[in-house]
Amino acid sequence: MGPLVVLVGPMGVGKSTVGRLLAERLGVAHRDTDDDLVAGQGRSVAELFGEHGEAGFRALEKEAVRVALAEHDGVLSLGGGAVLEQDTRSLLAGRHVVWLSMAGTEAVRRLADEGTRPLLAGGAAGRWAALARARRPLYEEVAACSVPTDGLTPAEVVAAVLETLPRRSSALPEH
Repeated sequence: MGPLVVLVGPMGVGKSTVGRLLAERLGVAHRDTDDDLVAGQGRSVAELFGEHGEAGFRALEKEAVRVALAEHDGVLSLGGGAVLEQDTRSLLAGRHVVWLSMAGTEAVRRLADEGTRPLLAGGAAGRWAALARARRPLYEEVAACSVPTDGLTPAEVVAAVLETLPRRSSALPEH
């Protein structure tokens, strides 16, 4: 059957945090493909990016997403760039994908002290905005709906995501 919901969106939007809280609220497991990569490869995302380059990292990510979509039936959070791969976008077709979005100023505030995002090295605000602009059509392509996260707490984002879930589905626990 696959995941109940798949969360996509740019880095720093809160996919992992919201995913964990959403899974808890639904009484299902949460899975994060970035965590799968780190566990499977024994290195951080930044290290994998440095070692394999973006193309090599995206190939590893694509496989992690494929496996997670096949194996996981709870809430799934994807890395911000997972939608770059056409194969991944095809695998997301027909699934309940929620695009968590936010403005660049909020992203820069959230990511300012992190220092672990290889694509943001040197000029985080400009790089984030460029990535978000380039990926926006891809998020729109795969998403059943969008939930803006600006100014919301993770719990408020979870509540908004819950509102997007089809209530008539017997596969979903009551929320």
